[in-house]
Amino acid sequence: MNGPAILVRTLSKVSIRDRYHNMWQYHSRSDHHSKIACWGVIFDLMVTTPLLRRHVEAGVVCFGINHEMRDFVHDRKKNLDLVLCMPGGPTTTETLASIAADYDIELTEKEQTALDGLPKLVRAPVGSVLMALEAKACMTAHQRALPRLYDELNSSHLTVHGASEQAIAVAFTMVNLADTYLSPDLNKKNRSADPEWSRHRQPRDAQLAIDKIKQLPRRSKVGDVGYDAISILVIDMANDGSPPKLATGIPSPPNGDIYNYKNMIARLSGIYATRFKDLS
Repeated sequence: MNGPAILVRTLSKVSIRDRYHNMWQYHSRSDHHSKIACWGVIFDLMVTTPLLRRHVEAGVVCFGINHEMRDFVHDRKKNLDLVLCMPGGPTTTETLASIAADYDIELTEKEQTALDGLPKLVRAPVGSVLMALEAKACMTAHQRALPRLYDELNSSHLTVHGASEQAIAVAFTMVNLADTYLSPDLNKKNRSADPEWSRHRQPRDAQLAIDKIKQLPRRSKVGDVGYDAISILVIDMANDGSPPKLATGIPSPPNGDIYNYKNMIARLSGIYATRFKDLS
């Protein structure tokens, strides 16, 4: 699977400027990491799902970014990071490939070749939503962040399925395993002169976040309540300019685990192939 490596590789670059002119790899008030994560999921789905490629080639499936979904039952609204959809109007010139350049996503030569070989997935006004992706990260102050993290993720699948029972709801989550972290919230004007480091109790803090994410409801069929697929990616990132690393040992979900990224992509590919086999 390419997505996790693409995300970590791209987050190695210091590319986010805050209002104090500090430069960061990750900033909680930026959606940069969410865009990269969702891009990687769609890229891997395109590679692994023949039916999706056929739908894209036929112009039946497009994508939308920051799409507002409205729950028909409770009339609540939520912006989803990225959706696969049927076009609700004329397509734009934006494609999966072009936004990779816009987001400054780092691809290897092999990944670029794979992307070039895919049918052109284009952006369009959103019609019927087929798949909705939400990406969230827990990078520091793990225990304090848990209630909000859970509430934001839980509201997403409720809104998605309140709008469309058939839509596939996906959660991509990233949890930081680093012992120390440079928080943009704590390092504004003092970043250069007197940086304040956040210190974590690892792997305890990361495990707390992982256990909370695992409490999210999951569903196995249309009509149930919960996410259709969830992945938990564990990353070691100090946010100080040093390259982040993917964590592969405990507490990262191992191969075969329902929260493992590779397993999530396989599950999504299978759900798409069965749920939308008659789409035309």
